[in-house]
Amino acid sequence: MICFSLLSSLCRSSFLQPFSFCYYNSFRFYVLVRLMEVEVKLRLRDATAHRQLTTVLSPFFIKTLHQQNYFFDTPTNTLSSRLSVLRLSFPDEEAHCDVSLKSKPTLVDGVCRVEKDTEELDLCIARGCVEDTARLAKTESRIVKRVKDEFGVGEEAGFVCLGWFKNKKTVFYWEKLRLEVDETTYDFGTCYEIECENEDPDGVKRLLEEFLKENGIPYSYSNMTKFDVFRSGQLPKGSEFEP
Repeated sequence: MICFSLLSSLCRSSFLQPFSFCYYNSFRFYVLVRLMEVEVKLRLRDATAHRQLTTVLSPFFIKTLHQQNYFFDTPTNTLSSRLSVLRLSFPDEEAHCDVSLKSKPTLVDGVCRVEKDTEELDLCIARGCVEDTARLAKTESRIVKRVKDEFGVGEEAGFVCLGWFKNKKTVFYWEKLRLEVDETTYDFGTCYEIECENEDPDGVKRLLEEFLKENGIPYSYSNMTKFDVFRSGQLPKGSEFEP
């Protein structure tokens, strides 16, 4: 009872608001902290712009990651209807898979904000869930349990795989910032972006825009998330590029 009261008080306090909530269900007490991921996203015009950027940034190269991203929902689109998606991401050279729940994304003027909860999942278990989606609802995963409880997804309904895409992520450390230059391959084409997660997105965006303009690299503000592009089935069209 003491623990319950303490946790209840914590969740009502300003310390975790507005990114947390607590609830009591089936004799279990849940404290779910909603972490807000804030990221600058600038779209590069084409493969040439991507090559220009990676060449200029080459002195600051850290590593390259090749990812496979699989997305899941219920047969009745329970998660999508509430602006959420369940993702399994397989980074190469890793002995695990990242399972994440992303919710309520907003993307305005090249700045993306999304609630994100992530944990690691055993690689063999995750591969098994991709091969047989019925296994996903039975997986001993904190995030899967959260989805089942929060969205009312039962094992009988389970999940379906919406599909997947590949992402080549080249990482640089420049001006004390971790920059990720993405080459995302869909069935219908390839997109190129530069991304940077930071608590000062406006300041980072100004810095990146100055850098891109100085080096003559054409770009625009991203107006769709990678998942939205995937679901749309076509490459994004948007604002004019700024040289």
